[in-house]
Amino acid sequence: MVALADRETALGETRLAAELARTAGQLRFYGDVAVEGSYLAVTVDRATAARPSLARVRVPLGPVAVFGASNFPLAFGVLGNDTASALAAGCPVVVKGHPAHPALSARLADLALRALERAGAPDGAFALVTGFESGVMLVRSPHTAAVAFTGSQQGGQHLWRLANERDVVIPVYAEMGTVNPVVLTPVGVAGTGEVAEGFVSAFTGGAGQFCTKPGLLFAPSGSGFAAAAGRALERSAPQAWSLTEQIASSAAAGTADLVEDGATVVARVAGPGRGWSVEATLLCAPIGAVRPSSRLLEECFGPVALVVEYQDMAELLSVLPGLQGALAAGIMSGGEQDPDIPCLLDALTPLVGRVVVDGWPTGVATAWGQQHGGPWPATTAPASTSIGAAALDRFTRPVTYQGTPERALPPPLRPDNPWSVPRRVDGVLEMGRR
Repeated sequence: MVALADRETALGETRLAAELARTAGQLRFYGDVAVEGSYLAVTVDRATAARPSLARVRVPLGPVAVFGASNFPLAFGVLGNDTASALAAGCPVVVKGHPAHPALSARLADLALRALERAGAPDGAFALVTGFESGVMLVRSPHTAAVAFTGSQQGGQHLWRLANERDVVIPVYAEMGTVNPVVLTPVGVAGTGEVAEGFVSAFTGGAGQFCTKPGLLFAPSGSGFAAAAGRALERSAPQAWSLTEQIASSAAAGTADLVEDGATVVARVAGPGRGWSVEATLLCAPIGAVRPSSRLLEECFGPVALVVEYQDMAELLSVLPGLQGALAAGIMSGGEQDPDIPCLLDALTPLVGRVVVDGWPTGVATAWGQQHGGPWPATTAPASTSIGAAALDRFTRPVTYQGTPERALPPPLRPDNPWSVPRRVDGVLEMGRR
């Protein structure tokens, strides 16, 4: 599997082996979430003299169309987070294979079909289609109940518009990524050298092709951070190549747009020189150039990042509300007692789905507490997450059964709770028998 993925993506066997292990772990995690059952949000109010019986549970939406990503061919591919969470929620899945790794997509689909058959899954629980027109047909099909997408803003918004043009509109859960801002606090300047090294590693890792790449960093004026990051970039090894020709050309064009809109190049490092190669580039710009609708606030997908210097916290806090919605934001502080952490948390929370303190947003753990989403244009559904236990919520909806005979209720609502799932009965939480 790793060798096949490497032939199509050239991401390297070390990276792909780790991603394969991560993918297997994700699948098992979502299986555990399904068995545990709290995602069903079972609530039972028994009849009283004042009201009828009410029994509420989340039910599967129906067939889900999944569009995987190029940058994580395994973890966000045919058997990635979207497919795994949709299946765990009880929905059939039809995946549109990615053109950047077609043979890998076919191999993963074959594996899925055989595994589901051995597990006794119903026929039609999973299928793979390929081709651009197939993707359009999937979204327009009257059988499709929801769409899950990971990729570019252009691609995600195109699917979102198609879904909203249907006679019966369906939800599109598109994770599209954005600039993911990071703030270096005045007290945090003491660690400028270490932060600069981490920043360069974060924005160039995987040739800058991670949706959580920090593309914009605010640093105190006079800190010398941009110069330190430039030196760190020049010491770094040449970056990997882009996964597609379009990504490489868009990164080059995006860098040129940033310069045209007021940014200055601090340092460049040549790409690998073969394949779809792109220069790793660090730029800087005055904070006055960071204004609504500026290209400086938009994502440049690839190993490209921008440093903006601020005079004081008041100036920074006046600019942050104008940033686009993002998947994640970071605060590089001077430690737990840094006085600026609380106000920065207040300023960044409305903008993102995850705030990272003294760490980088790349690397998204598949866990119960994870939130991988954010306000538009990071996603089309800011209340949802595409990673973590809550990812199942996208593919279910709540239904209440009123005055229904107990024997006719779905299993988790019956008095004997045969699935032994957590339930709230007459307002009291019951954890089941597991």
